[in-house]
Amino acid sequence: MSHRAPYADLKPYFLTIDDVEREHEGILDWASFFGNDHPVELDIGCGRGLFLVTAGEANPDVNYLGIEIDYRQGRHGAMRLQRRQLSNVRVLGGDVLRALTELIRPHSVSAVHVYFPDPWWKRRHRPRRLFNNQFVDCCADVLQPGQLLHSWTDVEEYFGVISFLMEQHPRFETLPPPEERPATHDMDYHTSFERKARKLGKTIYRGRWRVEGGFSLLTDKETKMPRPL
Repeated sequence: MSHRAPYADLKPYFLTIDDVEREHEGILDWASFFGNDHPVELDIGCGRGLFLVTAGEANPDVNYLGIEIDYRQGRHGAMRLQRRQLSNVRVLGGDVLRALTELIRPHSVSAVHVYFPDPWWKRRHRPRRLFNNQFVDCCADVLQPGQLLHSWTDVEEYFGVISFLMEQHPRFETLPPPEERPATHDMDYHTSFERKARKLGKTIYRGRWRVEGGFSLLTDKETKMPRPL
């Protein structure tokens, strides 16, 4: 897939990894990048940005960075942010492993969200899946002690793989999954994939894992979104 550079009118809502290297000396210093010292959460594979918009509007004192390898999808999400002038949300276009290992400082992120990652159905394509030992290691490295990784999918087999990787990792503890709640309107879902799956009556598999180092600094009562659906 060819990835075109973003149009200038979407900055600062959409940047590429190359932009970060040129304009931020290759490091995402959160205070400089967002202009404040609020906690930062990652939405990996953010797609068209429904979660980013909903969470960003509900939690103005939390910064959100979506990471999306598909520039077209990422730019679509960035346009939604631009229309709403959401100063606490950005989208980064590029490879997530490169972002986690090169751009993001260790122990600087207060949550990692991975909703409906591509299951890569064909067996020969399974190595392309996001969740593997390297990805889980990277998440453990960037998360602050005691913070959470959240992942949801409607693919039971893939959730089994994710759960196995997380449960076997020495730095993560498995927590009870969030309960599903009724959606109050058509945008009251974490992602468009969740909306489609639930309307088809599919089961959503949800997981939460806490990285070693204590208890989460942000509880469900302290953040309005994301709420378990």
